[in-house]
Amino acid sequence: MTISQSLRKAIVKAAYLSEWICFRLLGRLIRNRRLKPIILEGSVSSLPTQDWHPSQYAANARFVSDLGIPALGLLSPQPGEYILDLGCGDGVLTRKLLELGCDVVGIDSSPDMVAATRSLGLNAQVMDARTMSFRKEFDAVFSNAVLHWIQQPDQVIAGVWNALKDGGRFVGEFGGYGNVQAIVNALESALSSRNIEAINPWYFPRPEEYRARLEAKSLIVASLALIPRPTPLPRGMRAWLETFALPYLSVLPIDERPRFISEVTDALEPTLCDVNGDWYADYVRLRFSAVKPCTSTSG
Repeated sequence: MTISQSLRKAIVKAAYLSEWICFRLLGRLIRNRRLKPIILEGSVSSLPTQDWHPSQYAANARFVSDLGIPALGLLSPQPGEYILDLGCGDGVLTRKLLELGCDVVGIDSSPDMVAATRSLGLNAQVMDARTMSFRKEFDAVFSNAVLHWIQQPDQVIAGVWNALKDGGRFVGEFGGYGNVQAIVNALESALSSRNIEAINPWYFPRPEEYRARLEAKSLIVASLALIPRPTPLPRGMRAWLETFALPYLSVLPIDERPRFISEVTDALEPTLCDVNGDWYADYVRLRFSAVKPCTSTSG
C-alpha cells in the first residue's frame, strides 16, 4: 500500500509541529478513516477511554451498585475493619460499608466520581488502581464492577497484595468471560460496516485465568465463580450504550453517534428485548474471594 503524495507531505509537515498539533492531525486522519490507530501491546494510553459522569451514572446505571450487594455479602465486612473500596464510583457501596461500621477509603480514577463520593461525607481519593501506593494497611480490599475496565490485571493484583495486611481479603465482582458478548458483537459489527476496526476496552477473563493470576501473586483463592446474570436495564439499551460504550462511540464523529446507537439498538432488539419491550444486558459476572497468607514476608 502506497501513501499518497498529499498525505506524505502532511506527515512531513507534522514532524515539525508541536506534539499537541501532531496528535490533533493524527486524530483527524483517524476519524476520517485515512489511517488506522496503532495499538502497542501493553500500552495504557492507546486504548479508548471511558468518561464517567455521576448524574448520568445515577440515572442509567444504579443497578450496578444495587447488584453488588451479593459481593458485599461475600466480603462479610466486620465493624472496625479498615477497607479499601477499589473503584468506588459515586460512593453508594462505600457508604454501605461505612454504615456497617467499617473505616473505609474509596479510590477511583475519575475525579468527578470521587467528588460525588466526597459529597456523601466519605473519604475518597483520585488514584489509578494500577499504581496504588498503599503498604499493608487494609483488612480487606473490595471491588465491584471495576476490574473489567483495567486491561493490566497483574498490576492491580500486585497493588492489592501490597495494600493488604497479612491475612487480609481481596473480594470482588466484575465482568467475566462472555460478559455482554451480544452487545460487543453488535458494536463491532456496526463499526466494521463503517470500515473502522473496533478496540475492545474490556477485560473479561475465564475463571481459570483469573485464578492463576491471583495464585501467581500467592493469594489463596477461597472462592471463584462465573455467574450468568441477565440484567434488566430500566432505561433501555440506548441509555446503557450512552453510559458504558463510550470507548466504541469515541471513534465516531459526535454527529454520527446517535445514528450508530440506533443501529446497534435495533440489531440487539431481537435477542435482548422481550415481548413487553423490557431490555436486558447479557451480563456474566466473575465473583471471587482471596486471602493474603499470614506468613507473607514481601511488602
